[in-house]
Amino acid sequence: MKKINKAVFPVAGMGTRFLPATKASPKEMMPVVDKPLIQYAVEEAVAAGIRDMIFVTGRSKRAIEDHFDKAYELESELERKGKIELLNLVQNLLPKNINCIYIRQPEALGLGHAVLCAQSVIGNEPFAVLLADDLIDANPPVMKQMVDAFATHQCTILGVQEVARADTASYGIVASTPLIEGFESITRIVEKPSPATAPSTLAVVGRYILSPRIFHHLAEIETGSSDEIQLTDGIQAMLAGEQVLAYRYRGKRYDCGSKLGYLEATVAFGLHHPEVGMAFAASLKNR
Repeated sequence: MKKINKAVFPVAGMGTRFLPATKASPKEMMPVVDKPLIQYAVEEAVAAGIRDMIFVTGRSKRAIEDHFDKAYELESELERKGKIELLNLVQNLLPKNINCIYIRQPEALGLGHAVLCAQSVIGNEPFAVLLADDLIDANPPVMKQMVDAFATHQCTILGVQEVARADTASYGIVASTPLIEGFESITRIVEKPSPATAPSTLAVVGRYILSPRIFHHLAEIETGSSDEIQLTDGIQAMLAGEQVLAYRYRGKRYDCGSKLGYLEATVAFGLHHPEVGMAFAASLKNR
């Protein structure tokens, strides 16, 4: 019985849709209330029992490493001022048994290439991929749902949701046949098809559990959409030899790669924040 012990976080993107905010700071460090997007994604992986966090980074992404590293000066200052609650907060962003591994993606050659960069660390194990842009409010967290499903099915699983047909050109879209409640067997996957050619409106979002065979296919395929190595194309190649499932996860997704989705997430997470939620709700009501 194989288990999911490692998660890949592709964080090398430029974040151009949020310029100038992302000119000097990674988009994954943009906060939703009081935590950056990347922390939400890592916490989701931790909740799924994953212990090795593999960040595929690029230029100007040092802030992500610093965020999960020890901050000696900050901790010393908080301790000197007696701010013990805040000190405990920054000292315990992650459990002590979590490993953070950083790999540089030398060129921005697509999501598939970012995943391929992690091959030397992943080895011959199944693994998770989480895109921090997709912030999903779910209980249990979506990756925990998928890891539990993997324990039963032992195959590649993609998190999916229905989207408007007008929006298919923004996603990988799957054709599938029903399997059991919540799961479908994928027969085809297409990267960003037009509404007229999309095989369905069932879209892949930023949660994956992948067989290590994906590395073989990513190394073999040619560049696809936008002259990049597309993860979607690697998954399509896998379909000839193994089962790939679509999982209709339980939860509410916010596309924090878009300004509107980011604002919606900020409001939603602000409203149920234990410290400011009630006051924030009252503030919105009185506007």
